[in-house]
Amino acid sequence: MTESDSRIPLKFIASVAVIALVGLPVILGSWYTIDQGERGVITRFGAVVGTADPGLGFKTPFVTVVTRFPVQTQIIKIEDTEAYSQDQQPAHMQLSVNYSITPSQVVDVYSQFGSAEGLADRLIRPRIQQQVKNVFGHYTAATAISQRDKLNTDIRQALSDSVKGPVMIEGVQLENIKFSKPYEEAIEARMTAEVEVQKSAQKAQNEKQLAQITVTKAQADADSQLALATAQAKAITLRGEADANAIRAKGEALRDNPALIQYQAIGNGWDGKLPTSMTPGGALPFIGVR
Repeated sequence: MTESDSRIPLKFIASVAVIALVGLPVILGSWYTIDQGERGVITRFGAVVGTADPGLGFKTPFVTVVTRFPVQTQIIKIEDTEAYSQDQQPAHMQLSVNYSITPSQVVDVYSQFGSAEGLADRLIRPRIQQQVKNVFGHYTAATAISQRDKLNTDIRQALSDSVKGPVMIEGVQLENIKFSKPYEEAIEARMTAEVEVQKSAQKAQNEKQLAQITVTKAQADADSQLALATAQAKAITLRGEADANAIRAKGEALRDNPALIQYQAIGNGWDGKLPTSMTPGGALPFIGVR
């Protein structure tokens, strides 16, 4: 065997390389994976033949194509959009819109828009601009600021009603509303004045409550003094009535019992002892004995 016979022919190496270059894409292109937050649309020669759920799948290389669509929440940010309020005040706004593709309608998204980006650019973004202007026009500049939550809800509802397609609008968030500088200065001045008015009203209310407390305390003190005086007067009256009743009862007893008068006189004038000496011509005390 010669040296040339032991070498691998170049044609063989080239053939193996060609087979590898052709076969590797075929092998790699025969399977696909769909993530949990995605759905796939399967087409064969451009025609839709089915959908793919999350997981591993197999397809015919170069013939079958799987287009992926996200079905999780997506966000569109609008950095600057202009609208006029009901009182003709121009405003520049930043907002974000949360939306998601309905998983069961990914074929409609593919058929109408070709991709998720096409759905956002051709359907959702134009509707955002339009509905923000329509809804904002029903609010005055002041209510747009004071009723921000309601404004967000109204824009979301209007956007949902206008987007007739395989998509769900989940929420709208106005991140900033900027009016002209003179108007913002006027709003700030008015808010400052309102705060001062509220402070004055609160101060007046506090003073009124303090005065009411003072009046209530004074009334309570007066009622207490009156009650005390009434009690004292009543006590004096009761004592006087008791004394009068006692005197009256005693008088009636003396009137009804004349002997009691003599008894009282003897009882009050003689202590039960006979005199030890007598003056000349003095009368001898008489003691009636029965």
